[in-house]
Amino acid sequence: MNALCPICATRKAKRACPGIGRDICSVCCGTKRLVEIACPPDCPYLASARAHPAAVVQRQQDRDMRFLLPRISDLSEPQYRLFLFLQGVVLQYAREADPTPLDIDVAEATATVAATLETAGKGIIYEHQAATIPAQRLAAEIRKVVAEVAQRNGADAARVERDAAKSLRRIEGAARAAQAEVPDATYPDMSWLAMSTRLMSSAAAAEPVKPEADKPRIVL
Repeated sequence: MNALCPICATRKAKRACPGIGRDICSVCCGTKRLVEIACPPDCPYLASARAHPAAVVQRQQDRDMRFLLPRISDLSEPQYRLFLFLQGVVLQYAREADPTPLDIDVAEATATVAATLETAGKGIIYEHQAATIPAQRLAAEIRKVVAEVAQRNGADAARVERDAAKSLRRIEGAARAAQAEVPDATYPDMSWLAMSTRLMSSAAAAEPVKPEADKPRIVL
């Protein structure tokens, strides 16, 4: 008799997972692959999924894109790059932070930094503050990264800050809406973080990553 899957604790564990060294269910194998499970390159399920995506995975990818595309379709190319870059910063911070921020913290942090940038664009220097400690810490990280990118772009710094504010508003909107529109069954309070991790993991799996690319970078 199969034991329950150690990830979902609901379905029977029928697949040997080399990533965690235990048997897991096929649903968690398909949906948590490269997201919560560090799959080795020689995993037969990973290789098969890349060649022939399972229906459940394909449906999830379609659902993710239906949620995301309307929120970023009007972004310019620089704004879209900043959107990806800044969400990468959020995910990297979330992986290392203790406690891990929730979607609401991501929304508050990005809204805070966007508001500060928007206020500065009107010639007023005022630093908006997030309500929670996790959001304040994430906002500080985002603010630092945006300042570095703007500084590297010299005369275009003001444009970069305007684009960053618009991109951050898109992240804020996605983080606020994800739990209601595309809830994650395992971590509903982190639905946007889970989705963006899936999307970026899929993109990373499709393209070779340079060894030095240990942090998100952008060239404008």
